[in-house]
Amino acid sequence: MKLKTLAWTTAATAATAAAGGVATDPQSSWYLKLRKPDWQPPAIAFPVVWTALYADLAVTSAVALDRAAELDEAADSPGPVRRDHRRELRSYQGALAANLVLNASWSWFFWRSRRPWLGAAEAAVLAASSADLVRRTYRLNRTAGVSLAPYAAWCGFATVLSAAIARLNPGMK
Repeated sequence: MKLKTLAWTTAATAATAAAGGVATDPQSSWYLKLRKPDWQPPAIAFPVVWTALYADLAVTSAVALDRAAELDEAADSPGPVRRDHRRELRSYQGALAANLVLNASWSWFFWRSRRPWLGAAEAAVLAASSADLVRRTYRLNRTAGVSLAPYAAWCGFATVLSAAIARLNPGMK
């Protein structure tokens, strides 16, 4: 893994965390009044888990991006193989960027708009995007793909939790 790539993915995930964090307020009177499922983790779990997942995302996507770039560079010929690797690299970059935007957006949909159902719907799209990112990462580096799987699993859990909160608070749109 190249330091330059890791610096880029770390900066991108840190920006995602910051953008989402600006919108998040677990001490707001609105959130404290919401009914929540009994199985919701304690509040401290969220920053701990997300910090670990963002670090994992930064490292695993740097590994995948470097592998895609290696494949692109290794294909000397200007034929279809080189185009396929270049397309895969660009496709991975786009999928990662989209995933990070979706990740940061959830906080704005749930916390700032105060619309749990909208947050749940957005979380479902994020979970699908995260599963796709795991698949793409695995194709480029199996170890990195397996290491990224908890991110997709947590995004799936976030979807279920968001939907449960929305269901428990039917007056919210």
